[in-house]
Amino acid sequence: MRVLVIGAGGVGTAIARTASKWNLFEYVAVADYDEAKAHRAVEGAGERFAAFRLDGRDEAAIVELIRHERVDAVVNALDPRFVMSVFNACFEAGVTYLDMAMSLSHPHPTEPYRLPGVKLGDEQFAASEQWRERGLLALCGIGVEPGLSDIFARYAADRLFSSIDEVGVRDGANLAVAGYDFAPSFSIWTTIEECLNPPVIWEKGKEWFTTAPFSEPEVFNFPEGIGPVECVNVEHEEVLLIPRWVDAQRVTFKYGLGEEFIQVLSVLHKLGLDSTTPVRVGGLEVSPRDVVAACLPDPAQLGDKMSGLTCAGTWVTGVGIDGRPREVYLYHVADNARTMSEFGSQSVVWQTAMNPVIALELLESGAWSGAGVLGPEALAPEPFLELLNAHGSPWGMEERTPASA
Repeated sequence: MRVLVIGAGGVGTAIARTASKWNLFEYVAVADYDEAKAHRAVEGAGERFAAFRLDGRDEAAIVELIRHERVDAVVNALDPRFVMSVFNACFEAGVTYLDMAMSLSHPHPTEPYRLPGVKLGDEQFAASEQWRERGLLALCGIGVEPGLSDIFARYAADRLFSSIDEVGVRDGANLAVAGYDFAPSFSIWTTIEECLNPPVIWEKGKEWFTTAPFSEPEVFNFPEGIGPVECVNVEHEEVLLIPRWVDAQRVTFKYGLGEEFIQVLSVLHKLGLDSTTPVRVGGLEVSPRDVVAACLPDPAQLGDKMSGLTCAGTWVTGVGIDGRPREVYLYHVADNARTMSEFGSQSVVWQTAMNPVIALELLESGAWSGAGVLGPEALAPEPFLELLNAHGSPWGMEERTPASA
């Protein structure tokens, strides 16, 4: 398989390093608007790897590079602003498309905290029939969250439960960054987008509806020593993906942000610094959110200052296959010390990056296949989870005491 990774930030670089370390794929090209970043991403990876300059907004240029390099599959490792240009270019070029974040949402114009407007992924799902008719696959949301969390949901539905009350994706960590008062471990542009947009919840009979940012706080106990972390509702793709393929009464996503992080995001919102609408500063037009991102450290460069664990997982409640109440948490933990020593990437970006690499392995072998716009839960979970274990980064499952027991 010949692969093109578009975006040489933390995740794109980690994808290249992981493919190199695991000795996967015939050819891997990494492209970025900053060609020097693309070259750094493949430095030392070997002759199978190449770097290019590419503007992720330029569909014609993306198509040209895909065809020139005879690419079979494209991984979009850019932030969500660029989803549709890369997605459309892959359709035009007739190749498989993968991303880790779906097309952007737009809040309801009059009732943003009750009704969804344009939902995450709506633009992509609108094109699903066209992709299916051409026999092309767009595998969307195949990072860790969304991605592995969706695979856990499908595994629980197939193997562990006869009926599901709630699928709740829960994300928490005990990471610390030395030397910084405030240093997000993932793209602040994306973090602002998903944390300040109205969170989406899905309930059977009601379908998708929205609530206020940071609503429904709960303390969730994370495994492997992370412990209790307060989690709040956040807009995320799983809530838009899981109900399409997994039968559940309710689907939620909650993220362990922490009080300080919530305060910072709230202040940014009050000041209008979360806005993507350019404002005039002197003689320049600049996006406030881009300015915030430029003022903060690059998450990809924080690995040697980070310590601790990050956990992504899916909490499921309902009736087990034996007819009794059941509650489980299926999860994956990444230790920053390990990911830095083995891959040179900090834990949050590596945990995201390994999943599209495994998905590409499965597509190359034929263990996974499909057409149209699909989420990870549309495909068989077992081959993915088996490869995760085989690569030495095992997943886990905790049985918990059901509230109704």
